[in-house]
Amino acid sequence: MGRLVPAVTRAFDILELFLEGDATLSAPDVTRKLQLPRTTVHELLTTLVARSYLATVPEQPGRYRLGVRAYQLGSRYAEQLDLAAEGGRVAREVAETCDETVHVAILEGTDVIYIAKVDSTHAVRMVSAAGRRLPAHCTSVGKMLLASLPADELDTRITGRDLVAMTPDSLTDPDELRAALAEIRGRGIAVEHRESNPDVSCVAAPVCDSAGRVVAALSISVPMIRWSEEREAELAELAAKGARDLSVRLGHRGGR
Repeated sequence: MGRLVPAVTRAFDILELFLEGDATLSAPDVTRKLQLPRTTVHELLTTLVARSYLATVPEQPGRYRLGVRAYQLGSRYAEQLDLAAEGGRVAREVAETCDETVHVAILEGTDVIYIAKVDSTHAVRMVSAAGRRLPAHCTSVGKMLLASLPADELDTRITGRDLVAMTPDSLTDPDELRAALAEIRGRGIAVEHRESNPDVSCVAAPVCDSAGRVVAALSISVPMIRWSEEREAELAELAAKGARDLSVRLGHRGGR
């Protein structure tokens, strides 16, 4: 683990002072509470105001309150909580229909994080857990989410990075990955065979929010002993329906 950056830590310490109940704080308040040099506090406050994490209080010169950026981050976090809750409900409905393991995942950097999971009742099933993080390029949910990124953002995320292999079938060549993602964009469905687990295949579909942005993906994972082309077609349709249902719950009204 890398070292903590002192300036960043102090900036967060200032923001977290507002969790104590104070609506506004002055520079002397911060200096006293955090035992920091006045010059350091001034520089940190100036930076936080410039980035809109804090705002000056017009009617109270020298005092600061939380800025719009803090609100935006909090709102974004709340949206993810709703996504996790609604994702769990839809995943349960899909799992009850197909009796296979269903996941809902989001993209963070070049990884996916599973925010909801419902198990199959079969004795042989995929072993995973909500909260687990995996390389996006090795999973159907991850490839679906990568395929949904604008080209420049995709390049930023994968250029110069090692694409690790989880199994012998994992895609590790960036050009091959880009070709696979282009196919996924055209089809609207992502499929992976043994790329994250040598005994499992998965199919995934995109989940959109009220603005039409792809914010998650829903997948169905099946042990290879129960996989076939016919089963893939059935599950692709079911995953797409589940993803549409979840999108509607998030306020999406079609169009993507």
